[in-house]
Amino acid sequence: MNRAEKAALQLRAVAVLRTLKRSRTYDELAELTGLPAGDLNRYVNGHVLPGIERARETVESVGREALAEELESRISVDDEGYVDNSAAVFDQSFLDLVAPVAAESFAFDRPDVVLTAATDGITLGAAMASYFDADIVYAKKRKETAVEEFVESRQRLASGIELTYYLPADAISAGDTVLVVDDLIRSGETQELLLDIVEQADATVGGVFTLIAVGDEGMERAREITDAPVGALTTFDDR
Repeated sequence: MNRAEKAALQLRAVAVLRTLKRSRTYDELAELTGLPAGDLNRYVNGHVLPGIERARETVESVGREALAEELESRISVDDEGYVDNSAAVFDQSFLDLVAPVAAESFAFDRPDVVLTAATDGITLGAAMASYFDADIVYAKKRKETAVEEFVESRQRLASGIELTYYLPADAISAGDTVLVVDDLIRSGETQELLLDIVEQADATVGGVFTLIAVGDEGMERAREITDAPVGALTTFDDR
């Protein structure tokens, strides 16, 4: 890790701590993180940066648990199991914190491209792409009229509906490492189509990440397709 990467990690840790401090006293933050309240005060107020090991632990462990808790507080699920996560996916500052936590927690390969599906995954994809300094591309359910060549992935769902995603053929280059992201995974059908697009492009999957996994089916489906890390910030029972 070079000097710039170390500094970036330290600043991300401070950003996580500042987010947690909004709803906690320093004593409560100390209990959560295991760090002295006086040190936390200095970090939050910008007087000093945490050491590298403290910063990594804050982002990987404390940050993941705390952001998952914050995400869950922003989600509502109705009686039919439909998930409303708009309070999370419309908050770019929250997603900007999720990105480094996800990257550190799941050890994704550094991608050249972040791939998602239009439209709800775009804000998360943008946050992940910004963190990794990667390009972001998104597959759509219709073709763009001005684009001549596409990578196309199609699947007939259990319901009988045919789902197709299109991505401009030059959006991913052969040999690129691609991180597949989405705001939510339930059955894994969308992720399977996105992973198929990566394969057709002769690219490499660097990981699959979602904010919310509803049940285990979609996560297991993704793990059957790729050996790359597959992770979710939080999981809800699908019953």
